[in-house]
Amino acid sequence: MPQLAIVRHGQSVWNLENRFTGEVDVDLTPLGRQEAIAAGKKLAHIPFSRCFTSILKRAIETLDLILGQIHAKELPVIRSKALDERNYGELQGLDKAATAKKYGDEQVALWRRSYSVRPPGGESLKDTAARVIPYYTKEIETYLKKGEHILIVAHGNSLRALMMHLEHIGEDTIATVDLPTGTPRLYTFDGQLMLQNVVYL
Repeated sequence: MPQLAIVRHGQSVWNLENRFTGEVDVDLTPLGRQEAIAAGKKLAHIPFSRCFTSILKRAIETLDLILGQIHAKELPVIRSKALDERNYGELQGLDKAATAKKYGDEQVALWRRSYSVRPPGGESLKDTAARVIPYYTKEIETYLKKGEHILIVAHGNSLRALMMHLEHIGEDTIATVDLPTGTPRLYTFDGQLMLQNVVYL
């Protein structure tokens, strides 16, 4: 039974500073590195055959730290911009609390959590899904169909888009879904790739 593990990168510097990060390439914090190591320990029992990640260094470093824990440094790693965090446009780098004070809590909540509303100059979750899901079905699902175990390390919104697809989460419900940093979510499928179980490790 093939398994897919998804992991949001460990805490980043701008997560800690409560800033909109998006496509800005920021580092992990010391806590973020600890989260990645802890995630690796939780995943050590799964014989992964290959890994996928974005091209942003917070995801790449998280994956490297995980691979160090599961003693799988030689696994094939495929990096793709399709798995990058959503582009927050003009909000990138701004403090979230200050932005809410300027535009109002309701507007910022729409930009952050709604499915189809874009932040100024940026991507909506719908836009993000439009690149993540085709990439998953073309490049990742193929290996799951062969019975392989796959690891994806990416970002809060790119992985929320994938969760919508895998778990049949609706557009309204996804607004309430948050994927914690450094916490593996494990999907188990049958031979026809029908979802059998999903759990946080």
